[in-house]
Amino acid sequence: MENKEKSKGVRFALRNITTEQFALLEDVKIDETKIKIDTNLRFGAHDKEKVIAVFANFSYDSENSPFIIIEIGCHFLIEKSTWKEMFDEESHSLNVPKGFMSHLSMITVGSARGVLHAKTENSCFNKYVLPTINVAAMIKQDAVFNFQK
Repeated sequence: MENKEKSKGVRFALRNITTEQFALLEDVKIDETKIKIDTNLRFGAHDKEKVIAVFANFSYDSENSPFIIIEIGCHFLIEKSTWKEMFDEESHSLNVPKGFMSHLSMITVGSARGVLHAKTENSCFNKYVLPTINVAAMIKQDAVFNFQK
């Protein structure tokens, strides 16, 4: 299935979704009034395969004790012409606009929401949904990936 952002000339496809981490810690006492969700995004790129990866990590904590940990990776294949537009030959680096990184991150967060639901379905943990997240506010600048020559 291909997703393409044609309006900005960025062409890509979701190549793979990976579950990097998943844990349900049933022995943690959960205080429903003191639940916090820590959210972290990290990024990677592979120059030979022309792939950008976005990893979204969520930890549901109650009084500093995690009870759900999930990390999902979405791996996006970037069309060669789009990659070439973002790639700087001189510095051997990929400069990805923050708007595009936000878009890929939103897809990844949505995927994490679905994986969390599927893995907790028919359990007491299914009530802990991943709320909507303004990933654009988390990504403050373009992403730059430096590769070895």
